[in-house]
Amino acid sequence: MALAESWHIRSRSRDCAATGVAFVDGQPIVTALFPDPESSGYLRKDFTIEAWATRTEADEAPFSFWKAVFHATVSEEKPGMVEKESVESLLKRLVEEDEDHTENVRYILAVMLERQRLLRETDTQRMPAGILRVYEHRKNGEVYIIRDPDIPLSEVDKVQADIILMLENGGRLPDPVVEEPAETQPEAAEAPVEEKEEPVREDLVLSDGTEDEISSDEEE
Repeated sequence: MALAESWHIRSRSRDCAATGVAFVDGQPIVTALFPDPESSGYLRKDFTIEAWATRTEADEAPFSFWKAVFHATVSEEKPGMVEKESVESLLKRLVEEDEDHTENVRYILAVMLERQRLLRETDTQRMPAGILRVYEHRKNGEVYIIRDPDIPLSEVDKVQADIILMLENGGRLPDPVVEEPAETQPEAAEAPVEEKEEPVREDLVLSDGTEDEISSDEEE
């Protein structure tokens, strides 16, 4: 598990955290994130514009805050939402798992959803661990805090290819295919070569000199 560098925070409240007054659809509000000492994460609170204006320096300082618009949750599905929902659900799961090796994928997924106008970047915070980008879902108000890993351009294509594989395989990278070595046929044993004795040629036998002595005696 990574050191809490990204978070998924619940969607917006239905009423003001300060007054308890229920929001109405289309009402401007202020969303704020506060450090949560119990979870080492963040708590989200939503306020009416008027309630936020009454806060003083004595009140707890937020980690991040921004103006938003309250929208009642709409459950109906629209055509063309299948691909976007799959990208969104993948981002949500990876953020909650918060594993080091998915950091680049999380950031690219957030950028994809921002380009699809499902997420909007509401704030940027520079922390010792790097730049934290705060994204809010435009419809349900869910908040994602994503660390910007500063991906080199040379690695972007690889990350995008991994995302495509994950979307095609239920949100997980498929196991690498291990090629088994081809079976090799054992070489046939060579038959032993029988050594044949060469016939001795009498004309090549060296004489011990006896025949020469006999021949010289006969001549005499």
